[in-house]
Amino acid sequence: MNRRRHAIAAAIAVVCALTVLVSPALTLPASAAPLPPPPPQQPKKSLEEVRKEIDGLYRQAAAATDAYNLAEEKAEAQSEEIVKLARMIVAGRERIEDLKARAGAAARAQYRNGGLPDGAQFVLTDDPQLFLDNAGRLKEGHKATKDLLGEMNRTQAELTTYANEASVNWTKLEANRVRQARAKKEINAKIEAAKKLESELAAEERARLLRMEEQERSRAQNAWLGTGVLKGGSANATAAGKRAVEFATAQIGKPYVWGAEGPGSYDCSGLTQTAWADAGRRIPRTSQEQWRLLPRVDVEDMRPGDLIVYYKDASHIGMYVGNGMMVHAPRPGRNVTLAGAGSMEILGVVRPD
Repeated sequence: MNRRRHAIAAAIAVVCALTVLVSPALTLPASAAPLPPPPPQQPKKSLEEVRKEIDGLYRQAAAATDAYNLAEEKAEAQSEEIVKLARMIVAGRERIEDLKARAGAAARAQYRNGGLPDGAQFVLTDDPQLFLDNAGRLKEGHKATKDLLGEMNRTQAELTTYANEASVNWTKLEANRVRQARAKKEINAKIEAAKKLESELAAEERARLLRMEEQERSRAQNAWLGTGVLKGGSANATAAGKRAVEFATAQIGKPYVWGAEGPGSYDCSGLTQTAWADAGRRIPRTSQEQWRLLPRVDVEDMRPGDLIVYYKDASHIGMYVGNGMMVHAPRPGRNVTLAGAGSMEILGVVRPD
């Protein structure tokens, strides 16, 4: 029995040795490679930092909206010019055809008379009186023919000019369409980024964010009023200014939509432009153009109906309504509202009337 046990043990030892020999070698590294360190945790932004970032994104979107609106306005003007030129080209071609028909009639008349116009037949008569009576007609006929050819040449030159101008305007139109598309893409990207930041906040944080915005606006307004800037201002609007204010304030509660000019929604300069159009005064479409082209007045002298331009890039605008208040379309996600005229950084004031 012992012999048998020894034999079994020896066999097991041989099998184990063979298993080790035919199996792939398993080796352990002397020391395991360290795992890469986790990415550093980004410090959580404070609500104030988030507020400033959101405000910055919406301001960038507002500037891009101005670029979009300006490109759109120019594209519309160029489209109208192209249509006008096309009509002039059609009219010019019709005029050319009429002149050609008249010239052809004159040429056929000369052919029937042996190559001489009707007036020449009278000049060649043997009757002296008839010669004198009709010599003037020949002169008039020569002048008429010369005038006809001159008009044809002028009309043809005008057609060439119109065609060249239409080509130039078409090139500008396409360039402004490209600018519109680029600005539209930028606007949507900025608005989406701002919305994403807001959506990541809890409901309580969003409520606090709104209170912080209101507090910041209130602080700026009180500081502005504290300078005594309104002590010398006028509360009296012109008839047109009063009507513009009435129109603008009637839009309170309607949503801000970039590029909108009413009647259901507005952006900031769309509101001011439409209000003044209702008052009978056409002004530029964008806040930057309104600032650049309209007459400027001192803040201390502003009156209801004047337009207050905000920020160094003139990217926002509102209408002064009196008592230190203005009406404006603030930004995406907000409605047309009354706000303190000094609640944002004032660049200056312009007067449409």
